[in-house]
Amino acid sequence: MSAKPSDTTPIKVAIVDDDEGIRASLAVLIKRAPAFRLVGDFPDAELALKEIPQRQPDVVLMDINLPGMKGYDCVRQLKAQLPQVQFLMLTVYEDSESLFNSLKAGASGYLLKRTASERLLDAIRDVHAGGSPMTPQLARRVVMFFNQPAKPDSTMAQLTPGEKEFLDQLAKGYAYKEIADRMKISIDTVRSYVRTVYEKLHVHSRTEAVVKYLRG
Repeated sequence: MSAKPSDTTPIKVAIVDDDEGIRASLAVLIKRAPAFRLVGDFPDAELALKEIPQRQPDVVLMDINLPGMKGYDCVRQLKAQLPQVQFLMLTVYEDSESLFNSLKAGASGYLLKRTASERLLDAIRDVHAGGSPMTPQLARRVVMFFNQPAKPDSTMAQLTPGEKEFLDQLAKGYAYKEIADRMKISIDTVRSYVRTVYEKLHVHSRTEAVVKYLRG
């Protein structure tokens, strides 16, 4: 019997990381694995946004802390163009805000850069097959965060229409400068919204504010 195409077709992978050493190591790892094919590696979001739509990868390994633009902002823009592509974040950050911003932007997995090579290759296969690979600690953090029981909350009623619009933009993953441009307000007004919204909602981070907003 002949093998199915899914069994024999290599998974096309692109890499976005500004650290030349890490990018080179990942490239070597992908090139040496027969089940994968490297279609490009890029040092910044600008080049990734230009080249990745032309390379048509199946999976993109995306760093978070890129120069000029956060990796999850790059993911959000690419995902709008390439909804079929899967994004796997590779980062040194374990903080919840980076994790949730990445997931909201369209990433399907989130691993730390110290992840072992074989585990990383398994994660690429997993995300390509429709899974959401994460380290157990991060997966537990997601489950605990979203399993918190929703409580009736009257604080949302205290928000002005402008503050609610700001929160809506925040929930869509836009950066503060982008929100200022989209709402046609100054960055100082955006910062004012941050202060007043955090105070009214009794939250201390972007992620907390967004989750409280989404829960209504």
